[in-house]
Amino acid sequence: SIKMSPVHAACALLFAAPLMVLGVPPIWTQPEQVHLSYGGVPGTMVVTWTTFNETESKVEYSLLGARLFEMSAIGHATLFVDSGTEKRKMFIHRVTLGDLKPAASYVYHCGSEEGWSDVFFFTALNDSTTSSPRFAFYGDLGNENPQSLARLQKETQLGMYDVILHIGNFYPSRYFIIQHYEFMRQIESIAAYVPYMTCPGNHEATYNFSNYRNRFSMPGQTESLWYSWNLGSAHIISISTEVYFYLDFGQDLLFKQYEWLEKDLEEANKPENRAVRPWIITMGHRPMYCSDDDQDDCTTFESYVRLGRNDTKPPAPGLEDLFYRYGVDVELWAHEHTYERLWPVYGDKAFNGSREQPYVNPKAPVHIITGSAGCREKTDKFNPNPKEWSAFRSTDYGYSRMQVVNGTHLYMEQVSDDQNGKVIDSIWVVKEKHGFSAWV
Repeated sequence: SIKMSPVHAACALLFAAPLMVLGVPPIWTQPEQVHLSYGGVPGTMVVTWTTFNETESKVEYSLLGARLFEMSAIGHATLFVDSGTEKRKMFIHRVTLGDLKPAASYVYHCGSEEGWSDVFFFTALNDSTTSSPRFAFYGDLGNENPQSLARLQKETQLGMYDVILHIGNFYPSRYFIIQHYEFMRQIESIAAYVPYMTCPGNHEATYNFSNYRNRFSMPGQTESLWYSWNLGSAHIISISTEVYFYLDFGQDLLFKQYEWLEKDLEEANKPENRAVRPWIITMGHRPMYCSDDDQDDCTTFESYVRLGRNDTKPPAPGLEDLFYRYGVDVELWAHEHTYERLWPVYGDKAFNGSREQPYVNPKAPVHIITGSAGCREKTDKFNPNPKEWSAFRSTDYGYSRMQVVNGTHLYMEQVSDDQNGKVIDSIWVVKEKHGFSAWV
């Protein structure tokens, strides 16, 4: 037999080390992909994160400036096995923090004695109907070319936003589940500091939206697919436009959402509710109008989202008439990799309040499409001959901002990332009257 010198023996062990390591699973108790959401109940914030091993679900927190981590809350973890080829297991932790003081700032970390996250901070939402919440909103921010991400990270950490609305399409690819982790790690630098409110897009459809439904924690009991919540003088409704396109996952979702929507809008329109939250704002991934040149649903007069589908039994109703009937003020969309602002529009016609001040007492809902935050497919091209309802268009990468100032005034603007954060478009929507009667 050949005698090995100690040095050779050590080298041989080193070469074998990767093989030995592969056989031993790593200790995956470290929290990652931390994000906040608003639970819909005043004075609450939900903290959601992932570990790959089972651990306790704990958040330690304190008021900014108080003794660090003097409060704690316990939640629960659910096992989620993604449907990819690796059948990767993960534990999704959810902890609800309660009794938060409106507009107070808190410091927190999450995890367990087996591993803690970084220390983050957030400001509790001010539920007062007289507050003026500020939003950033966009869709289609993938992780291969997340062009607007750096600017959004900095602005969020500077405290410019109370809430972020991500209007669908988080993952650049429907199929590479690993990118879902990458994306969730990337947005932690925004979503761990402000509530990150979402709706599903077509890229979330993989395995019947299972990643989306399991990994986000939106209000209500509908697996984050559709829900509503209140902030300032606004009632905000998030929907899934995807129910119109993935009928193989069951048509019942389409009808269930419509039924839920009608109830929700009816409730929001009760005079006592509309008096304190006059603005009704919707967000959904695929628009019902757009002037892009890509044959998407919104480029056709017979848009499913707008008019519904006749090939289902019974025929499925679209959303335009429902939203019009209940006086929805502003509709936010994405999916098209462009920015487009519409004149107030209904039934494929523009209804300006007046020629000089089109958004003062407009006679129909105002639509904004903002799907150019950054995606690997580049921005889309526009149809050179848009219809009369198209007011402003840009193919720059960028994102939108909104402030619900009070019950009569709402401000929106578009930021171009290509032009170093320049505001390239802005409007004030002014309404002295809300609800269906405002149109007539």
